[in-house]
Amino acid sequence: MTLIHPTAVIDPKAELDSSVKVGAYAVIGANVQIGARTEIGPHTVIEGHTTIGEDNKIFQFASLGAIPQDKKYRDEPTKLIIGDRNTIREFTTFNLGTVTGIGETRLGNDNWIMAYVHLAHDCVVGNHTIFANNASLAGHVTIGDYVVLGGYTLIFQFCRIGDYAMTAFAAGVHKDVPPYVMASGYRAEPAGLNSEGMRRNGFSAEQIARVKEAYKVLYRQGLSYEEAKAKLAQMAADAPELAVFNGFLDTSQRGIIR
Repeated sequence: MTLIHPTAVIDPKAELDSSVKVGAYAVIGANVQIGARTEIGPHTVIEGHTTIGEDNKIFQFASLGAIPQDKKYRDEPTKLIIGDRNTIREFTTFNLGTVTGIGETRLGNDNWIMAYVHLAHDCVVGNHTIFANNASLAGHVTIGDYVVLGGYTLIFQFCRIGDYAMTAFAAGVHKDVPPYVMASGYRAEPAGLNSEGMRRNGFSAEQIARVKEAYKVLYRQGLSYEEAKAKLAQMAADAPELAVFNGFLDTSQRGIIR
């Protein structure tokens, strides 16, 4: 109990590991579960059916597990699930899921979430991402692993961002962004590859070169979308990194930026 500030308000039904630290004036609701060594900053509010894993660092004034900003929501017991080793900075807002979506909002492991980031209902965020200040996700957005979102990025509902993709400052994403691709502009357009991000995460020069060739097929050779997909499928046969790329295109429902 010495790890919990005396001014914190914690519902007796909440389940906190004995190693959890809770700062001054934090408020934690009845249906909250928090894992080992997670730190909750002062004035943070955690409510709803929210599960938070181990070794997270949540800074002051975060709002986690509030009801979704959806007029159809009727107090259903939907969830917010946060994994392990995430850094969640000041004034972030993560909402619960909805029964018309997948029923939960999810943040994976090892993510770096900067101030004022918003995760709306039913968003799914992978692992090892970086979201810069004020990046905002509308409902039902899916973000892959190792994605970087520039400051003030806005992502329209139901969009997907593929693994290792990146958005520029103030990008407005209205369609899916394929893996490895950089997106920029008010109505986001492809702006090359996130080559530096790939290098930092262990891709070889040969792998990056193959992804560059795939980018040219999709964006630079004047092929129709279906023609490009067919050619990429042939290229992916011997390149796992392109299989990921091609699989994303096959499952895109909103269409990709192009």
